[in-house]
Amino acid sequence: MPLARSLSMTSLNGLPQCEDEDLPVEDLLLFEISWEVTNKVGGIYTVIQTKAKTTADEWGENYFLIGPYFEQNVKTQVEFSEPPNPAVKKAMDTMKSQGCQVFFGRWLIEGSPYVLLFDIGSAAWNLDKWKGEFWEVSNIGIPFQDREANDAVIFGSLTAWFLKELSCQFDDKPNIIAHFHEWQAGVGLILSRSQKLPVATIFTTHATLLGRYLCAASIDFYNNLDQFDIDKEAGERQIYHRYCMERASVHCAHVFTTVSQITATEAEHMLKKSPDVVTPNGLNIKKFSAMHEFQNLHSMYKARIQEFIRGHFYGHLDFDLDKTLFFFIAGRYEFSNKGADMFLEALSRLNFLLRVHKTDVTVIVFFIMPAKTNNFNVETLKGQAVRKQLWDTAQSVKEKFGRKLYNALLKGEIPDLNKILDRDDISIMKRAIFSTQRHSLPPVTTHNMIDDSNDPILNTIRRIGLFNNRTDRVKVILHPEFLSSTSPLLPLDYEEFVRGCHLGVFPSYYEPWGYTPAECTVMGIPSVTTNLSGFGCFMQEHVADPEAYGIYIVDRRFRSPDESCNQLTQFLYGFCQQNRRQRIIQRNRTERLSDLLDWKYLGRYYMHARHLALSRTFPDKFEMEPSAPPKTEGFRFPRPSSVPPSPSASQHSSPHHSEAEDEDEDERYDEDEEAERDRQNIKSPFSLGALPQGKKKQHGEYRN
Repeated sequence: MPLARSLSMTSLNGLPQCEDEDLPVEDLLLFEISWEVTNKVGGIYTVIQTKAKTTADEWGENYFLIGPYFEQNVKTQVEFSEPPNPAVKKAMDTMKSQGCQVFFGRWLIEGSPYVLLFDIGSAAWNLDKWKGEFWEVSNIGIPFQDREANDAVIFGSLTAWFLKELSCQFDDKPNIIAHFHEWQAGVGLILSRSQKLPVATIFTTHATLLGRYLCAASIDFYNNLDQFDIDKEAGERQIYHRYCMERASVHCAHVFTTVSQITATEAEHMLKKSPDVVTPNGLNIKKFSAMHEFQNLHSMYKARIQEFIRGHFYGHLDFDLDKTLFFFIAGRYEFSNKGADMFLEALSRLNFLLRVHKTDVTVIVFFIMPAKTNNFNVETLKGQAVRKQLWDTAQSVKEKFGRKLYNALLKGEIPDLNKILDRDDISIMKRAIFSTQRHSLPPVTTHNMIDDSNDPILNTIRRIGLFNNRTDRVKVILHPEFLSSTSPLLPLDYEEFVRGCHLGVFPSYYEPWGYTPAECTVMGIPSVTTNLSGFGCFMQEHVADPEAYGIYIVDRRFRSPDESCNQLTQFLYGFCQQNRRQRIIQRNRTERLSDLLDWKYLGRYYMHARHLALSRTFPDKFEMEPSAPPKTEGFRFPRPSSVPPSPSASQHSSPHHSEAEDEDEDERYDEDEEAERDRQNIKSPFSLGALPQGKKKQHGEYRN
């Protein structure tokens, strides 16, 4: 093995594809450790699962994931096999001989990476001993009643034990990289460093523990980052030991990373350390062979949603479905953190604007947020049954009508349309019409809520009065369950549902990254996000005019809540004023941004973190070039040429704009030309010096 290696980081500003990287991985082993390997808990599972293919392509047989063993997960996700690496096999055998159950195989996801899974239960008898050892090295005590923290100690101790057994087998100093995600995996990092194992360590926090707790308590978090008594706040919430585990992991790691610049600022105050690298989250982007296939999918799934609406609003279907827009918000039921409170207030204001201006546009808003329910709402099920009955009636009358028309034409006659329908047909149709009469308003929720009177979304709906009245231009539907293609109400998977909607709205107050707007983007669906989400900040850095590309960024950091709500209302109202062609053009632009979120490009930041860890751990073997750190400003989408230079022209401020304006915009728009220009921007290096002055955001704080 050479004594020194140069980690070439050429063309980082342009962010070429990962395979161009010059890293000698043939004698390096990379282990990625997380509680969410094969175990879906939250967004970290998505990060690891989608990133696996890019990392496996880079590292091949030297890439391993370490996680906990849960039989119900493993049955459907893992194919067991023998480890091909003899050192890994020997380390596993040593642990097995001492009573620990360790499993090895391939995770059946794209990239098929190797996984190493520890059975926490089989090693639980060591818990007291390992908690004592952890106390000796860190002075962090773990309460016996906190099962999650106790599991983290077992998992971390097993990880450190495995890394120790593995590193002992190398004659020369081994080149092992261990990347730990979140505090649940942090114990393994702390123990590895305390034992001085020759392992390059990286720790990634996807969201700080205390940040999530404080934001959920409706505290003015970002304006008071430097004011919090961290120890006191953690103690009051009974998470002091978890907070200490997280903070110790951050300070012990050779390299500390976060997923966004907003989380980096948060970590600087909550964890008292600035990250070495920001590693944005990506997705696996699957391009369609047909240029406009995603537009066809939008039309197809929109029609499926319209069928649900016909049933849900039977008897009140006095609005034009062709002029109806579908908005949605989805995610964990965190009323304030996810911005559902601000969204509802903005919908109330939007309803007022649409009614005052007497617009013929109707907005139907879906809240896809799981909550405790008994079952489907009877009225909602009845609506779908009535719709199906009407469809069957219409089909039978149509068949009868068609047969009579066919026979008349065969005889060379023009049928008398007054006689082609007999009295029985008229009676059947009248009965069908009478069956659609209802004496109640369409329900605002599709399920029976267990704690209806204390539900924050329903209570806000009661306060603002959005009860799906005929006069309301904004209708609300709460679907307190994740979507499924087997549902008797709305038989669509989440991806299909998103493709059928017009706009995703995610005005989050606390969102370290934000996969929901990112998923909308890769499907070509415009979305609303905020400058307090990692995704929103990332798009501000990369896109000169985000609104033109269908990314509406609400300023929740430097404006008061009322001003932010007004801004969100204007975004929604402006979107309602677009005609169909403008929405199609915008969806085309939105879909082109998907290249920005591809792991083929964003995997570069994880590479840099690994290079940095190697150079700090083994300085005699690896060295970094001074110009190595990648910048997120590496490539940038300019304002589309067809968008007028005036900022106000992206959205029409008046409810009635002239047809001439639409025609002018259509003449300016050349999709092939715009698409080619965007493809060049994503592929070619971008000089940082060419960035317009004043574009980079400074992290000041809003003051009233």
